[in-house]
Amino acid sequence: MKKRGKITFFVVFALIVLLAYTAIAGISTRYGDVENIIIKGVDSIRWGIDIRGGVDVTFTPPADVEATDDEMSAAESVIKQRLVSQNITDSEVYTDYQNDRIIVRFPWKEGESDFNPENAIKELGETAELTFREGNSTDSTGAPTGTTATNIILTGSDVKSAKAGQTSGQSGSSAQFVVQLELNDSGKEKFSEATAKLAPSNGIISIWLDNQMISYPNVKDHITDGIATISGNFDAESAKELADKINAGALPFALTADNYNTINPTLGLDAKDAMVLAGGIALLLVCLYMIIVYRLPGAVASIALVGQTAGAIAAISGYFAPFPSFTLTLPGIAGIVLAIGMGVDANVITAERIKEELRSGKSVNAAIQSGYKRAFSAIFDGNITVIIVAIILMGAFGPPASMFATLLKPIFQFFPSAITGSIYSFGYTLLVGVLMNFVMGMGASRLMLKSVSKFKCFGSKWLYGGKKDEE
Repeated sequence: MKKRGKITFFVVFALIVLLAYTAIAGISTRYGDVENIIIKGVDSIRWGIDIRGGVDVTFTPPADVEATDDEMSAAESVIKQRLVSQNITDSEVYTDYQNDRIIVRFPWKEGESDFNPENAIKELGETAELTFREGNSTDSTGAPTGTTATNIILTGSDVKSAKAGQTSGQSGSSAQFVVQLELNDSGKEKFSEATAKLAPSNGIISIWLDNQMISYPNVKDHITDGIATISGNFDAESAKELADKINAGALPFALTADNYNTINPTLGLDAKDAMVLAGGIALLLVCLYMIIVYRLPGAVASIALVGQTAGAIAAISGYFAPFPSFTLTLPGIAGIVLAIGMGVDANVITAERIKEELRSGKSVNAAIQSGYKRAFSAIFDGNITVIIVAIILMGAFGPPASMFATLLKPIFQFFPSAITGSIYSFGYTLLVGVLMNFVMGMGASRLMLKSVSKFKCFGSKWLYGGKKDEE
């Protein structure tokens, strides 16, 4: 049992080193000119407008369309949703109702080298008019023809939302990726009539963006509630791609890029590099201070701080599969630095508690056990308040459809929307940094310190903050 306890330090230490290396460098394979990214590193981080600049584009409806304010608001909501679905969290969307135009500003894609605004605009996806048509008849150019051209079942204004999902496997069958479609009130009746007509013959309802057919699912059931499921040979990526295209095209009219230009960064990469360098130097100095003052607990805490920093970077780059990549702004870097400060505070509290327990006459192992137990409540209280603040910031300044905005909707429904990507980025990095503090500061450091104390050469109370005459 004691030997297994000793091994714990090396296992946790190796995992932290592995996390730090892969979070920074990533893991990828290359076959010729094709690179397959297995684990995303810092090169996969999308930097905000303040650091790398971006694109300013103005979208307008067709010249022969007189858009209402409600239609312009609907178009604005679709564009915002499209930005969120692409993990573009540092963006600005303004609607000029008087002149029927929507102004969108968003940062360059990660790894961008050409800085071509036209290519950047394409990343937002198709902004063409969405239609659902009977059948899938096309002419030689791929345009709809016959019944498909004349019988339009739904338009973008009838679609409320689309999202990728997964069905649970039944009767031994494996789960399938699908696209879940929800219609608004205007589309429910029209869709009910169409599915009642086509379901007996297993007919087709094709989905189009302008004159490009993007899908043509068969109708299997009469759907009356406006909730439909599009199934097929989807994987996770293709299901999400179709859902994004439907959301992007769920407009009452087609939008065109009237004009566009590049945006210069307000601060620039030099400011980012300076802040990262300052943060690295500060982390190094703090680690040296903790090792000098708190000795072995300080050394273990320094390892945990490296793990906390690596974990925060991983949560931003898309390293962890459930969490997508995130747009990182300069305030976002400040959030990481502040969270590291919270981590230092947690480790200082714990080290002081261990010293107090040693002075009361307890053994090293007992002092470590009791020290972490006594420190937990103070650390928990301090960190949970920061978590609450971070959630409020993300709910107040993030996309309206985000999880925290939805959670806090009863409060913020009385205030106008205030999407500010830089503050949203700050709240996100602060949140993940503090959560990693719990994992590393209270979990990994405790396991490592309890493990290393089992080595005979590390059994002296002086190494843990006690006095030499207390041996």
